[in-house]
Amino acid sequence: MPKLGKVSGQSAIRSLKQIGFVNIRQSSSHVILMRQTPEGEIGCIVPLHNELTIGIPRGNLHQARVSVNEFMESL
Repeated sequence: MPKLGKVSGQSAIRSLKQIGFVNIRQSSSHVILMRQTPEGEIGCIVPLHNELTIGIPRGNLHQARVSVNEFMESL
């Protein structure tokens, strides 16, 4: 499993959009993304910080049901 390094909120959003998420709305400094799957809609909230600590992207990937490999390849 590749190591998940520090990323910015913008690069995380860009990567998730390449995977298939779309921007639904923005609430202050948090962007809400959604993706349609056969199981239903999957949502993910990404903060727009310059540098996300390691726990935030991991939580976002778990919430979005995206593997670390898939995320790292789309960066």
